[in-house]
Amino acid sequence: MRGGGGETPKKLKPDTVKRVATAFKPYRGMVFVIIATVMVGVLLGLLPPWFLQIIIDDGLQKSNLGVIAKYSLLTVAVTIVASGLTLLYGYWSAVVGQKIMVDFRNRLFDHLQGMSLRFFTATRTGEIQSRLISDVGGVQNVVSNTFTDALSNAAIVLSTLIAMFIFDWRLTLLSIAVIPIFALFGQWMGNWARDVRKGTQEQTAELNAMMQETLSVSGILLTKTNGRRDRVTARFGVENQKLAGWQIKNQIIQYVFFGLIRMVFSLTPVLVYWFAGWLGARGDGMITVGTLVAFTALQTRMFFPLTGLMGTQVEVMSSMALFDRIFEYLDMPQEIANRPDAKVLGPTDVTGEVRFENVSFKYNPESEEHTLEAIDFEARPGRLVALVGPSGAGKTTLTYLIPRLYDVDAGRVTIDGIDVRDIDLASLSGLVGAVTQETYLVHATVKENLLLAKPDATDDDLVAACQAAAIHDHIASLPDGYDTVVGERGYKLSGGEKQRVAIARAILKNPRILILDEATSALDTASERLIQQSLNALMAGRTTFAIAHRLSTILAADLILVLQNGRIVERGRHDELLAKGGLYAALHEEQFSGPVVEDAEVMV
Repeated sequence: MRGGGGETPKKLKPDTVKRVATAFKPYRGMVFVIIATVMVGVLLGLLPPWFLQIIIDDGLQKSNLGVIAKYSLLTVAVTIVASGLTLLYGYWSAVVGQKIMVDFRNRLFDHLQGMSLRFFTATRTGEIQSRLISDVGGVQNVVSNTFTDALSNAAIVLSTLIAMFIFDWRLTLLSIAVIPIFALFGQWMGNWARDVRKGTQEQTAELNAMMQETLSVSGILLTKTNGRRDRVTARFGVENQKLAGWQIKNQIIQYVFFGLIRMVFSLTPVLVYWFAGWLGARGDGMITVGTLVAFTALQTRMFFPLTGLMGTQVEVMSSMALFDRIFEYLDMPQEIANRPDAKVLGPTDVTGEVRFENVSFKYNPESEEHTLEAIDFEARPGRLVALVGPSGAGKTTLTYLIPRLYDVDAGRVTIDGIDVRDIDLASLSGLVGAVTQETYLVHATVKENLLLAKPDATDDDLVAACQAAAIHDHIASLPDGYDTVVGERGYKLSGGEKQRVAIARAILKNPRILILDEATSALDTASERLIQQSLNALMAGRTTFAIAHRLSTILAADLILVLQNGRIVERGRHDELLAKGGLYAALHEEQFSGPVVEDAEVMV
């Protein structure tokens, strides 16, 4: 899934502008203070050119040292105060801007947390990270500086024009003749910059996604074990070169922009001096030296803010592409959301009885083929329900519907007779615990990974859970014990050790409903037997779903559901299914060429 998708419109979207402006609303008090400070600073900035005229005409030309000293000191004082005000409103602008940036990141992160698993399976992690970090960071200047800069520059330009008209209206008309050129050039530059900014961010997202895929531990292992280093490096070089091309265009925009500004700044004062001399030669009124110097000072004061306004136009128009990308994600509907009257249930409020009532589901809403169809069964508290069948039969997908990682397309899933869609998502998460085949540990300490299941757990709770999962002794032998950092995805631990930490995490969570997706697949026989009794104790009084490819692990299951092509084709206990001679018996025959080894204990 690439960035924004589709063509970016040339004009600013009114809705986008309105939504950006709305982001300032919580801080309108601070914005008012900034506006007041800017206006005072702008008015003070008008005084030095007036003082300069007096210094030249009434001081230097008349050798009046008192006038020179007085207005020189006033110029210094006013300049210091104006600079202080500039620093003050600059600080407050940065504060407001960063608060808005934090709000955008929080909103986007929270919204992404609420997206269904379907979104994350269809979108690369690098793309998501690019929206959250690069795109939000790319608009930082707009929300931090652009508002106050635009206000300050507009006020300076307007007040300076008024002052220039007071000095000499003819020179003022000559000076403002270039403003329409600035406006047209700014519009053209803004459109160009917008397209370039969008292309740069999309290519940055592409490169980030590739780096995330190839520089992770799993990616490096894939590259090294398949001898794909040269191909991966070459592909990175191609994508990197594309990004360089977009960044070159960004640099060209800046050179073109500032090149024109420098040219205008160089030519306009010369035109003013020539025009003033021409007026004097015609006898239309001699312009004093002080007036001319003060006028050119005001002219310089106006053109820099005018440049800033044009730069603001370019920056805002280019940043709208980033805002569009941010709002695109914020506007994505959350398929899995709380209903208004969602019930908040604790572990003591339910027994854990799970029912699937004629459930159908498909990953692609537009497809006619269902991943699960007509699933109907009951799982009672304290019972073990085993899910078996060939790969792709829908076993894992079935368990995804219980904690609402996906919602059913038809039928319903209930806990104690309550539709899971009517249960508050946070409390539903507390009711269901899972140990999956691919254990995920974050790059943190063993303790922090365990506390994900129960943040308020004591050290004694952690030790007890790890002892139950037969992993405590190993953790205690690590250099820093429970404070040992496990590395990215837990790569400092073996597969079996990671799995036992995950089992300890499930024990710590103490859920009413337990899902074991090949939970012991990464364990050797000795380790598997070590935690067998612990898992049996954990399952006591809980509704447990076990997905198993090794049929020896579910011999004593209370109910075995055999899935094929998304349907339950057989159901019953082990002996009953063997006697039927159907798919379960065939799967059993494939795995066991010798006599069946009966095991009274459940191993999952």
